[in-house]
Amino acid sequence: MDTNKPPLAARNFPTAEEEAAVAAEPSRYAGPESAYRLAFTDTDFLLREELRPVRMQLELLKPEMMQQEQGIESTIVIFGSARITPPEDAALALEAARAGGNPQALRRAETAALMSRYYDEARRFAGMVTERSREHATPIYVVTGGGPGIMEAGNRGAHEVGGKSIGLNIVLPHEQAPNPYITPELCFQFHYFALRKMHFLMRSIALVCFPGGFGTLDELFETMTLVQTKKSRARPILLFGRAFWQRLIDFDYLVETGMISSGDTGLVRFVETAEEAWEVLATHYGFDLPPTQTGEFAVDI
Repeated sequence: MDTNKPPLAARNFPTAEEEAAVAAEPSRYAGPESAYRLAFTDTDFLLREELRPVRMQLELLKPEMMQQEQGIESTIVIFGSARITPPEDAALALEAARAGGNPQALRRAETAALMSRYYDEARRFAGMVTERSREHATPIYVVTGGGPGIMEAGNRGAHEVGGKSIGLNIVLPHEQAPNPYITPELCFQFHYFALRKMHFLMRSIALVCFPGGFGTLDELFETMTLVQTKKSRARPILLFGRAFWQRLIDFDYLVETGMISSGDTGLVRFVETAEEAWEVLATHYGFDLPPTQTGEFAVDI
């Protein structure tokens, strides 16, 4: 018997990875002007303007495939400002501002210290989601924009209870490195805002918004628009900090002027604490209900 024969289900063609490894460039065609390189290993070619549709497809496929491999099915998205600092950092900055004697700097530091409580709430909420859903048939994973501030708090909360979490970073001129609490195999980087926002929502069962600026508002309003127009299924949208959001967005005025329907205000819920946010989600999805023996295929006892 010929033991060198390939198995019945062996590949008929070499993989792209194998081809790339053996495709050595002859010296005459090794220069930057040469078109000899394999198309899928030629970065200059892939970055050409005409290849934009291919790059967009790659940004859709890579996070999708990686999350499938990690068994990610359900997520809760945490949005919020990159500028909100941990309470201990805010306290140090406030102490320095008091010593500096600059009234404007002091007011900014006092405001930052007040806002820093949202860092702790985001951190506690992420830990709560990760820990309490761990034994669910479909565990829930926290996903953030991957940066500092509220995003860091979300990833940190999941990390501190031994859970995985996702970071969807975006390349920006002033962008910093991803925060250190994201699970490395679930830390992604995007060029296209649209595809990044699509990945935020593809697996999400809820959107949780902490105070934030333009980016947070962009993500919040896109989600509300998709739900309002029924382009996306309805899901809980929780806004942490009623006082902040009601001063920022006058939903009642939008209803009064006919810009939205009165029922549209029900798209969001205001919450103040991690416990309150979890209770809204647990009630909506029945997370904390005891096991039941009733149902379509069960026998009532």
